[in-house]
Amino acid sequence: MPPPKLSRLELKIMETLWDHGASSIREIQERFPLKKRPAYTTVQTTVGRLEAKKAIARVKKIGGANIYDVLVTRGTAQSRLIDDFLALFGGRVQPIMAHFAEAGKLTLEDVKRVEQHLRELAAQEKKDGKS
Repeated sequence: MPPPKLSRLELKIMETLWDHGASSIREIQERFPLKKRPAYTTVQTTVGRLEAKKAIARVKKIGGANIYDVLVTRGTAQSRLIDDFLALFGGRVQPIMAHFAEAGKLTLEDVKRVEQHLRELAAQEKKDGKS
């Protein structure tokens, strides 16, 4: 099953769970900055949506509070976002990389890491092809 598509608020809630582990709705809500804190009921509704999308699950109940934890890893969620973003550019990476370079958000060290990763992938493909 492909990873679920997550809204901005859903991602923020997932970030809270990834960073702090299993939490109640109140704990999730209180981890938002005071000035941008959504209402308890908004968090509750969004948690319900995440549960329906199978991104999180109730893992236990303490008193009257349900405790939720992630079912989707941060890496899986990020991959889905990146794939969706690339789709906006027809799957082409070059315009994005050029923008990052022009904006100063792509360093030479970043390029070296990508080159190394590509070399490792090529070596693995070559190895798998010989097996």
